[in-house]
Amino acid sequence: MTFSRDIWLAAACVFGAVTVAAGAFGAHALEARLDDRDLEIWHTGARYLGFATVGLLAVSWRHGHSPGGLVRAAGVAQLAGGVIFAGSLWTLALTGIGWLGAITPIGGVGMIMGWVLLAVAALKR
Repeated sequence: MTFSRDIWLAAACVFGAVTVAAGAFGAHALEARLDDRDLEIWHTGARYLGFATVGLLAVSWRHGHSPGGLVRAAGVAQLAGGVIFAGSLWTLALTGIGWLGAITPIGGVGMIMGWVLLAVAALKR
């Protein structure tokens, strides 16, 4: 697959829309259905997907100025990390399947690596 600035921007826009929808869904539809702990888990997923959204916006901007392997790797890391982190937390909150909590840090590491790779790409210029 060819990654372009527009692909990263589109991914950021999708993540942004899902972030807002998940936050609203948690605040309105899930508030009466989940206990406080599970609702906080849900909102943590939404909040961190928002951080990945910002990361993808930064990748899109950087790709437009200086595309390359590090920028592409940063985008993939943000994308995969956001999906794994938020997805595992949302599934945990809705199902109570405890082992999903062990997967969540993998997504967090992905998002961290996305930021680190983007910083390295910026410094290499």
